[in-house]
Amino acid sequence: MMMLSVPFVLASGSPRRRRLLERIGMDFEVDVSGVEERVPAGVAPERAVETLALRKADAVAERHPEALTMGADTIVVLHGDVLGKPADAWEAAAMLRRLSGATHTVFTGIALVHPPSGRSIYTFEGTRVTFAPMTAEEVAAYVATGSPMDKAGGYGIQDDRGALFVRRIDGDYYNVVGLPLHRFYATMKDRFSDLLAWNDPV
Repeated sequence: MMMLSVPFVLASGSPRRRRLLERIGMDFEVDVSGVEERVPAGVAPERAVETLALRKADAVAERHPEALTMGADTIVVLHGDVLGKPADAWEAAAMLRRLSGATHTVFTGIALVHPPSGRSIYTFEGTRVTFAPMTAEEVAAYVATGSPMDKAGGYGIQDDRGALFVRRIDGDYYNVVGLPLHRFYATMKDRFSDLLAWNDPV
């Protein structure tokens, strides 16, 4: 179980990120940043997610100056176009039709901010995902579940139905869910090893 010697704050309301942190035994508080998730124009996807993740982490770190705060942001990029969270069911269906039979890349940026030591670290992970062709009926049925509405690209690989459309994945599965666990762990070991503590479950 990975533990920290300081409080840890997740600057995200994503239930998927919360579940992933719980899976690795992290003790943390959630404080949603409220930062607008608008991708900066003309910025490469990997830089965009890093920028947004850092904005979220910085905003929340101001409220928790003693803690280590993590911000994260995920986008889907298809043929150079950024697919964020769909605004409505129509847009979700349009996104899924575009993803059908195609390969896209999921980018997640993470930022870690620790005010006491002045450290502000950001990085990203990219994973390529290939969809099988989807019928109009499959798209409509998935959208009707409501699951696509709060997810970048209009799908969740961890969903019962969303998982059925993924033919191939090249890279970190957890990155597609919303938090690249290995990248997070590697960054913690490399840049915040002094704050790490380990505890074996009894």
